[in-house]
Amino acid sequence: MFRFEHFEYLWALTLLVPITGLYLYYLWWRKSSLKKFGRTELVQQLTPSLARWANPVKFVLVALAYTFIVLGFANPQIGTKQEKVKRQGIDVVVALDVSNSMLSEDVKPNRLLRAKNFISNFLNELHNDRMGLVVFAGKAYLQMPLTVDYGAAKMYLKTINTNMVPTQGTNIGEAIDLARQSLQSDEQDNKSKALIIITDGEDNEGGVDDALEQAKKEGIKVFTLGVGTDNGAPIPVGNDYKRDESGNIVLTKMNEQMLRDIATKGNGKYLRLGSGKDEVTAILKELGRISTKQFEELVFTDFDDQFQWMLGIALVLLLIEWWISERKSSSWFSKYFVNEKSTAV
Repeated sequence: MFRFEHFEYLWALTLLVPITGLYLYYLWWRKSSLKKFGRTELVQQLTPSLARWANPVKFVLVALAYTFIVLGFANPQIGTKQEKVKRQGIDVVVALDVSNSMLSEDVKPNRLLRAKNFISNFLNELHNDRMGLVVFAGKAYLQMPLTVDYGAAKMYLKTINTNMVPTQGTNIGEAIDLARQSLQSDEQDNKSKALIIITDGEDNEGGVDDALEQAKKEGIKVFTLGVGTDNGAPIPVGNDYKRDESGNIVLTKMNEQMLRDIATKGNGKYLRLGSGKDEVTAILKELGRISTKQFEELVFTDFDDQFQWMLGIALVLLLIEWWISERKSSSWFSKYFVNEKSTAV
């Protein structure tokens, strides 16, 4: 198994995009400035000692070195040993609404990010419980099966956005059915299962009662977390907001009563999602009342760090960059890899 111990450090690689853009702008500016002195061929003849290809090569080497430094800090690891580990806990699936209404900003920064923050805090408090992740809008999809690898769960969580499900709507019934199917790993167990639905409840497409009835038969407790406000907010669409056929801005409001009904029928509890911390405590308290079970999980218990290889490669690249001169030299590297085209003037 391959993983990054500090996956969040990889975001630093995005800095390469603006840096590369600035460098390309610098090359364009330098070329434009040289044209003011005369024809390009003439300028090159007047500066025969300059290696024209050295500067781009040095930039590429530095960019590659930066990439490997970031990879080193992220610490790639390779799993070397697997063991069956016995755990005592419950199975819980989180079903997250990713419809466009979740982009509304009546809670900051928006409903979806507030929900993702809750799930991240929830994962921080889990220990032996298995967790799965379902995303839904007009359709429901299993984003992550039951696992105790909370690091992997956070990686999946980072990728969630409203573009994942092309069919719009809020099909809570299908989300319940899909979560129920993923919780059927142990058909003899009718006590140690829970489902947490996080949604604003907008545009519910029905089928909830039948799904809840089946989930209840299988011993699954259903909790609901409402995200949004009673006053509602517009739905961002590009630089504007969603409008109806008359051109009026559409407001999306949380359907709190429906979420209360779902929790009641599912033998669970309804909570309104605030900052996320109090709700995590409340949910954990409720989950603590559910009977636990013992299960075996095949997990990697030993990982070998590979950061030293990344940093070593970065060091070699920086040494090569330092060795290359922007002026022609007699070194074999500059002679054959940098200055070869410059001498052909």
